[in-house]
Amino acid sequence: MNDRLRPPCAPLLLACLITALAPAHDAAAQTYDLVLRGGRVMDPESGLDGIRDVGIRDGRIAAIIEGPLLGREVVDVSGLVVAPGFIDLHAHGQDAFSADLQARDGVTTALELEGGSFPVADWYGERSDGWRINFGATVSHGAIRRAVFGDDREGSVYAVATPEQVRRMQELVSRGLAEGAIGIGFGIQYVPGASREEIFRLFQTAGQWGVTSFVHVRYAGVLEPESSISAIQEMIADAAGANTSVHIVHIGSSGLKQVPVLLDMIDAAQAAGLDVTTEVYPYTAASTAIQSAIFDPGWRERLAGDYGDIEWVATGERLDSASFSRRRAEGGPIIAHIIPEDAVAYAVGHPGVMIASDGVPFVDGRAHPRGAGTFARVLGRYVREQGALGLMDALRKMTLMPAERLQDAVPEMRRKGRVAVGADADLTVFDPERVIDRATFAAPAQGSDGIPHVLVAGSFVVRDGEIVEQARPGRPVRRRPIS
Repeated sequence: MNDRLRPPCAPLLLACLITALAPAHDAAAQTYDLVLRGGRVMDPESGLDGIRDVGIRDGRIAAIIEGPLLGREVVDVSGLVVAPGFIDLHAHGQDAFSADLQARDGVTTALELEGGSFPVADWYGERSDGWRINFGATVSHGAIRRAVFGDDREGSVYAVATPEQVRRMQELVSRGLAEGAIGIGFGIQYVPGASREEIFRLFQTAGQWGVTSFVHVRYAGVLEPESSISAIQEMIADAAGANTSVHIVHIGSSGLKQVPVLLDMIDAAQAAGLDVTTEVYPYTAASTAIQSAIFDPGWRERLAGDYGDIEWVATGERLDSASFSRRRAEGGPIIAHIIPEDAVAYAVGHPGVMIASDGVPFVDGRAHPRGAGTFARVLGRYVREQGALGLMDALRKMTLMPAERLQDAVPEMRRKGRVAVGADADLTVFDPERVIDRATFAAPAQGSDGIPHVLVAGSFVVRDGEIVEQARPGRPVRRRPIS
C-alpha cells in the first residue's frame, strides 16, 4: 500500500493487535499441570460460551484460550460443557457416602447452612484429615438453643426463652462465628418456642458480624394467619430491622401453592434494597423427621396434605392414621409428597431463585433422592426436556449465585462459581444431551448420569463417571477464625 494511502492509525492498530495476542501466545507457550481440551466453556459471570482449552496449575485455572495448550496431562472434553463446579448451599448429608453421590451430581462444594453445627471448631476439625469435596457450615441456632436449655429437651423445642437465655444464645452464636462459621443457621419451624424477639435479636447478631442468616421459616402452610406468607414477612421485616441479610431455604416446600406470591414478596424486597435471597430443590416431595414439630396436631390442614402423602423412608410404605401414630412415636425420616409441580417449576424457572438440594443423610442407602440427583435433574428435566430455563441461566443458579451469596463473608468464594483465570479449578464437565438424574424414591442412592468428570482444586474426584477413591482435595469454606 502507498504510504500516502496508509491510514495514520495503522501502526497503532498493529501494536494493539500484537498486545492482544501476546497473552494468548504466552499462555500457549507454557506447560500446565492439566489441560481440558476443546470443551464448551460456559462461565455465568462473563457470559463466555465457546470452545476453549482450559489450563490448570496449582489447583487454579491459569489459562483459557481458543488455541491448543500444553499440559503434563491432557484430557479431551470435546462435545462436553466445562462449567463451574456446582455449589450446594443446603446439604445435610455431611458424610462420605453422601459426598460421593453429590460429587457424581457435579457438586464440588456442599455446605450445611440451614441446620448448621455447634461447636463449630469441632465440626471443621472432624473433616480436617481429608474430604472429597469442599465443605462448610453455619453456627446452629437449634443446637445452641439445646445447649442453653440443657437437659430440658422438650423445653428447647417449645419453651419461650427468657431475655437472659436469649442473651446467652447471642453469646454462643458469637463464639461459633469467631470459630469461623459461615453464618447463622435457623430451623424456626422445628422450634416453635422461639419467639419473634429471639429471632430478631439473633438477626441483630448476624448483622453485627456481617454474615447471612440461612432460615427454614416459621410456617410452611396455607392457613392464615400462620401461613407461609406471614413467615416470609417475618424474615423481610427482621432483615430490614436488623440491617442484615437473609437466605430463605427451600421455597418450594415452605411455600407450597403460595410460591408465586412469596417470590413476588422477595423480588419487591430486593427492589427496595434488602438483601433477601432464596433457593429451591426440583422435587414435589419434602423430607424431614416424623417426630418433629412440623407434624404436631393440625399438620394436615396446615400443609394441605393427608396421611397417604407420607412415605416411610425405610420401607417406602405410605402411611394411614394408625401407622402414622405408630411411626411418630417411633421416630424416623419420612418423605412428604405435598409440593405442587407447578410451584416447583415456577421456582426453578424464576431468575432470582438458586438451586440447592436440601439433601439428607442416607441410612442403609435410603433417603430422599434429592441428595443424589438435584443438579442433574435441573439440567436434564427442566433445561433440556421442558425448556423451563436456559442452560446458562441454570448454571448461574447452581454456581455464581451461591458464590455471590457467600463471598462478602467468605472472600475465598470470589474464586468459586466461575470459569475464569485465577479462579479455583472446581469444575464440572457434563454432556448437555445426556445429563440426567437416576436417583428415584424407590432407588435413591443412584449417581447421576452424563457427568463424566468433576474436579476440585484441579484434581479429579470423578473421572469417566466413577469416583476417584484416593482423591481428597476438598477444602474448608470458612470465615477466618478469631483467636
